[in-house]
Amino acid sequence: MLEIEKDVRRVTFAIPFGIDHVHCYFLRSSGGGWILVDTGLGSRDPEARWREALDALGAPVELIVVTHMHPDHVGGAADVAALTGAPVWQGRADHEQCRRAWGERNPERFAEYWVRHGMPEETVAGIVAESDRLVEAVHWVERPDRLLEQGDEVDGWRVELLPGHADGHIALLRDGVMIAGDTILTGITPAVGLYPNSRPDPLGDYLRSLARIEELAPRVAYAGHRDPVAEPAARAREIAAHHADRLDRAVSALDGTPLSAYEVSLALFRDELSTTLRRFATAESLAHLERLVREGRASRAGSGYVRAAPIP
Repeated sequence: MLEIEKDVRRVTFAIPFGIDHVHCYFLRSSGGGWILVDTGLGSRDPEARWREALDALGAPVELIVVTHMHPDHVGGAADVAALTGAPVWQGRADHEQCRRAWGERNPERFAEYWVRHGMPEETVAGIVAESDRLVEAVHWVERPDRLLEQGDEVDGWRVELLPGHADGHIALLRDGVMIAGDTILTGITPAVGLYPNSRPDPLGDYLRSLARIEELAPRVAYAGHRDPVAEPAARAREIAAHHADRLDRAVSALDGTPLSAYEVSLALFRDELSTTLRRFATAESLAHLERLVREGRASRAGSGYVRAAPIP
């Protein structure tokens, strides 16, 4: 555990993904205890995973806040709640997406979605198997003690709703410090993909969230992965420019023959990827293609996409 600034501590756990770690944050509360923001993956032995960090705090965890519903952020929420007795607060929109993703799983529909978007059936079978294994590590809370909205306060921290990476992603902001989850990262760009049962234009949502971060201009953003973001407004502009370039590359990959999101992903992400990373690449390509449709630069053609004809 590190004290990264006064009354803010960070604990880091290893995770078995492409990004091999996740940061969780302890914020000193006005009552002298701690607010935990994000909880890593669920564990078969929560006591072994959390006890050292909890004992090092020297005061109780009074509240648990979840920034978003991805497994490495919500996965341990029920575990830590059981260990500490602390209530769990989560964004309202995020909890709804969490319920759809982890509480109403439909493997057949999930598989059909990826097949429809061009993914080979053997790859889809691997994705479904990985999802079945992953759900065992997502110990989410079915009935949070409070559902948060934009502008709510959490012990003096303001809730900012910043969708894109997840439909209901929230961040906390106080005195120029943002506890940012995965809205903004150093060195890599947060994945922005279109998934079943999600909002229809996640990239559009995310670009608006980046503009909001630029407007807020926090002094520092403490993110869910990698180093703190020292100049969040500048980083937000960099990430927006990255997506503008990827939109241009996506439209360039299209021609007169309808292409699936999977086929476009092979042009945008040329490296040999694992099953999980190819799923992310396909979902991200799909998000960019849908944004191009809304911008009038591409059109849907069945379950595929073509470049929009220029206006004469």
